[in-house]
Amino acid sequence: MTVKTGDKVKVDYVGKLDDGSVFDSSEDHGKPLEFQVGTGHVIKGFDDAIVGMSEGDEKEFTIHPAEAYGQHDPTLVQKVPREVFPQEAELTPGLLFEAGLPTGEKVPAMITAVSEGMVTVDLNHPLAGKTLNFKIKLREISVP
Repeated sequence: MTVKTGDKVKVDYVGKLDDGSVFDSSEDHGKPLEFQVGTGHVIKGFDDAIVGMSEGDEKEFTIHPAEAYGQHDPTLVQKVPREVFPQEAELTPGLLFEAGLPTGEKVPAMITAVSEGMVTVDLNHPLAGKTLNFKIKLREISVP
């Protein structure tokens, strides 16, 4: 049996950037990644790579930004007044937090600079603009 769109799968994975640093792995989460293929629960390039695999298969593949988190968008880097953050918050470059959008949606954001009364915030996904390299092993396929 091979994976097709709509199947549920369990996958062990390690994701690395081009410099070899690991950005995520199923081992970090203590269990395989479970998702239904083709439903948008994972990035498109990962979804596409699973189709056609059989239980026990291992695979290495690269996903370019367009099939992952997109290119880094400079318009999503903005300066905001310090007072929009809680007064007691210790703001430092590299700090990740969830930003609330006017729609009520929450998105990951990172502080990139702190200056007199202003904080520079990057609303791009932390992996935007990055090429992602995966090594995966398909543990299980189940038909819903």
